Amino acid sequence: MNRISGNTQLGFVGIGAMGGRIVRRLLANGYKVMVYNRDRKKSETLIPDGATVADALSAVSKTSKVILSCLTDDAAVLRVYQAPDGILAHANPSAIVVEMSTVLPQTSRELAREAASRNVHFLDVAISGSTSVLEQGMVTLLGGGDSEIFAAVEPIFKVIAKQYFHLGLAGSGTAAKLAVNTLLGAGMQAVAEACVLGERQGLNREQLLTVLSKTAVVAPAHVGKLLRALHEDYGPQFALQLMNKDFRLILETASKLDLTLPVTEAAFRINSEAFALGPDQDYSIVIREMESRDHNKNVKEATANQV
Repeated sequence: MNRISGNTQLGFVGIGAMGGRIVRRLLANGYKVMVYNRDRKKSETLIPDGATVADALSAVSKTSKVILSCLTDDAAVLRVYQAPDGILAHANPSAIVVEMSTVLPQTSRELAREAASRNVHFLDVAISGSTSVLEQGMVTLLGGGDSEIFAAVEPIFKVIAKQYFHLGLAGSGTAAKLAVNTLLGAGMQAVAEACVLGERQGLNREQLLTVLSKTAVVAPAHVGKLLRALHEDYGPQFALQLMNKDFRLILETASKLDLTLPVTEAAFRINSEAFALGPDQDYSIVIREMESRDHNKNVKEATANQV
């Protein structure tokens, strides 16, 4: 299959934190994009950038050669693609689907099979990177599906990402994303524990977090989190509740494979308990969660000693 051109009509479903930014990059690079979101107001925010707003999923399917989507969870993805008024029911023959949500690999494989039965090409292309990284076009894309179809839509990937990889058959992209986010979530918990350990030993918090951010052992994805935590800035770049959802997917997948992931399980527990601080906060708020635990413990010990 030939590579798509800049004149190819694109459709995009799911105008959330990631989806809206992807669409803006596509529009800024000359692509024609029709967008759809259940909350039409979110779609309409892209009109000044040049997007066309669809009133129904079927309109996106019937009009677009390449249909991209970035949705919240498995249920939303299955609904958008499998509903009678959904994408697959109305997609043109030989259309290409690029599904970018973080979902179970089995969901990707199920949709790939159904798409193939309708002569529609399906790729699962998961995104690794935060909203701020996406705005700069510096995310990493992890793809699964037919390698020839993947190559055909590379011009789109070049607009969105710094790098992109084809990892195998359908479901390989989402499988890789779960592996990547295992490191992301468990690594953030390790950083939080390092912070509280250093602080408990009397190290200056500002100096400690600054020094940790400069060490070789802290992943690039976590360096910025440390610097923002210096100022108690936990505004969402990747929300705590989304990391929590991904932990659930990771552990569900591991269970089906008869794998035990003790570090991930522990990180998931702390992540869940940090919901009291706000599920819409950035997932790095586990730093505050660990610091709060230590503070509360110290208060209890001091009170007990006074008694």
